[in-house]
Amino acid sequence: MLAAIAFCVALGFGILIPAIPVFARSFDVSALEASAVVSVFALVRFISSPIAGVLVNRAGERAVLASGLLIVAVSSVAAGLSQNFGELIVLRGIGGLGSSMFTVSAMALLLRVVDQDQRGRASSVYQSGFLIGGVTGPALGGLVVGISLRAPFFVYAACLSIASVVALIFLANARLHELEAKVAGPEVDKMEKLKEAMANPAYRAAVLVNLMSGFVTLGLRSTAIPLFVVEGMRRGPSLSGYGFLVAAVVQAVLLLPAGRYTDTTGRRRSMVIGCWALFVGMGLLTVTDLLVNGLGHEAMSALILFFVALAIQGVAGAFFASAPSAVIGDVIGGQRGGIVVAAYQMASDLGIVIGPLVAGVLIDALDFDWAFAIAALLVVPVLIAVHRMPETLRTRTQTLATA
Repeated sequence: MLAAIAFCVALGFGILIPAIPVFARSFDVSALEASAVVSVFALVRFISSPIAGVLVNRAGERAVLASGLLIVAVSSVAAGLSQNFGELIVLRGIGGLGSSMFTVSAMALLLRVVDQDQRGRASSVYQSGFLIGGVTGPALGGLVVGISLRAPFFVYAACLSIASVVALIFLANARLHELEAKVAGPEVDKMEKLKEAMANPAYRAAVLVNLMSGFVTLGLRSTAIPLFVVEGMRRGPSLSGYGFLVAAVVQAVLLLPAGRYTDTTGRRRSMVIGCWALFVGMGLLTVTDLLVNGLGHEAMSALILFFVALAIQGVAGAFFASAPSAVIGDVIGGQRGGIVVAAYQMASDLGIVIGPLVAGVLIDALDFDWAFAIAALLVVPVLIAVHRMPETLRTRTQTLATA
């Protein structure tokens, strides 16, 4: 059911994301201001994540999840009707509150109802909903954007409404409690659990991966690529949707194998593969812009390299979808670690807040190649931290030996 909900959310988001910076630009704003529309959504998510954790504890995952989806849906409709840049940025910010309610409640629930040797695959199944929607969304997004730059907001709202209905009807409380009782350990002090997690280098590495993934993939890339396609490559906005589609298809194909690899070979190796793939992918985007500047926007080699770069980043997405969250589940160890999950989620949100702003500054002051190159370089310290982290996956032999 969480995968079905994720599909509805990702379908709408995939349709909307290529249109956001271009729609913002229609109000005659700078690249930095257009990027702020992406950042404000993540900023409110970041600020409200602790609130979402409290609401989950008091009202339950299902109610918080459904309410969050409805908040994003209503705010999306209003954003599509906005008449100026100020209205657009405020309404996208309101949507961030609902998004934090959904993401924190869904992830906290998932990590509490699966055993350690299934966490990578469970995360992959959950993320497969996002990915299948992500494959479909950008393809439809090119068609929807062709109708109107406002239309994606309304389609996104419709998808979120369907997801909310699924959450209310099909996530039965009795069944959730039964699953939780099988896995959950004894209750511990939440702040003490967070301190313990922060002292664990594996948890810190997973948080850094989530921060970097939010900054590069969901923040900087989501803002820079639509603008790069329109202003750098001088092609229609639909091309960015097709580029994101390529990345989503590759990620979808590799998602379940990556989850299996995470559960059998280890979390650390999976995150290393993801970091290297993201580094190479962003490096190739840098070369793509250099080719455009040197050979002209009609150069076929630049177009091919653009799609190759996004395909490689799809590999990174497949491994990042399962390994870091599996580490978080290992650290929690079946206990109710909502605040640990919230802190992990906040790292991604912080990256999404900063990423578009950095992209806007670099694009306005320098060029697209600088934005892509700096994103690639930021992967390096995260890769070092992942190399140094201990492996958190305990094999069955290790578990029996400890017992």
